[in-house]
Amino acid sequence: MRSQPKPNVNRALLLSLAAGVLATQGAAARAQAQPTRFDLSRPEIRAFVKDVVRRDHIPRKRVLRFLAKAEPQPKIIELMERPAEHVLQWWEYRNIFLTERRITEGVQFWLDHRETLERIASERGIPPEYLVGILGCETSYGRITGGYRVLDALATLAFDYPPRAEFFRGELEQFILLTREEHIDPATAKGSYSGAMGAPQFMPSAYRRYAVDASHNHRRDLWTNWADVLASVANYFVENGWHPGEPVLAPARLDPDPDFQLDPRSLELSSTVEKLSEHGVHVDLAIAGSTPAMLIAAAEQDGPQYRVGFHNFRVITRYNRSALYAMAVTDLAASVAARVHDGASAAAAAAAATAARGP
Repeated sequence: MRSQPKPNVNRALLLSLAAGVLATQGAAARAQAQPTRFDLSRPEIRAFVKDVVRRDHIPRKRVLRFLAKAEPQPKIIELMERPAEHVLQWWEYRNIFLTERRITEGVQFWLDHRETLERIASERGIPPEYLVGILGCETSYGRITGGYRVLDALATLAFDYPPRAEFFRGELEQFILLTREEHIDPATAKGSYSGAMGAPQFMPSAYRRYAVDASHNHRRDLWTNWADVLASVANYFVENGWHPGEPVLAPARLDPDPDFQLDPRSLELSSTVEKLSEHGVHVDLAIAGSTPAMLIAAAEQDGPQYRVGFHNFRVITRYNRSALYAMAVTDLAASVAARVHDGASAAAAAAAATAARGP
């Protein structure tokens, strides 16, 4: 029997070492491709720093220290560039937001914050259900507020996403100012991948413009202070022109052969109730024919349907420029309000029955 050849130990060792070197080089290359910090000497970043220093009178060193903490997030670019698989129809969009869980949690949220909601409704003229509807659609009543550092999200989009760089550089500047004003730690503040913050998902510019210190503690906290959150959403509506007591949305009743034309991209009040009626679109509301209105496609699974939005519907679209979003807020608001009021009616009836029975 011939003896088996001995393994070439040196060759195996060399192969192992070579594999290790290649792995290390690969890791180094990936690390180089995805730096953990922004290069603050980049021309566009230097220009941004110069503009912020000039406009906002912040020391250059402070702006640089702020930006030095930011970390690029390539995943955010992927999320921004990911194309929608298809354009959702209304019935598909509605099924995302009008779930049993979201309605039930909305009722509980209303009951938990009833006093604050009713006070704001009285002071600002915004019905409680619309504040609840916004928070339900935005973050499931504060349960899902985003896991990205706001600083990273805004810096990534400001400097590594050319299609909207100008917008996000403006928001990054606003965030620098906001952290100073509201004593927010930029290293820990988290939000959406686009930099929206807190339970109402305000961008930094909206935070600075619309947030309210309702609790009078000299800080506007949109993450944990529900008085501030609710008052701030109400203020957003008021500042964008909400008309108390006016309708928001109504079903459209069509003639057998209507002759209207619909621009699905328009969110403007380009028609009136009377003009829509002349084209075979009717609204069963006691409302003046001169009332500004917009026609909205609200496709159901079994075919096309339409609704008519009014001034307050347009105000909701200022929060998120989508008719589908504004319809989801409106329908969630109506569903939650109906259950709250039904529950209150049932409780009142039970109390009356108990009182009628006597001791």
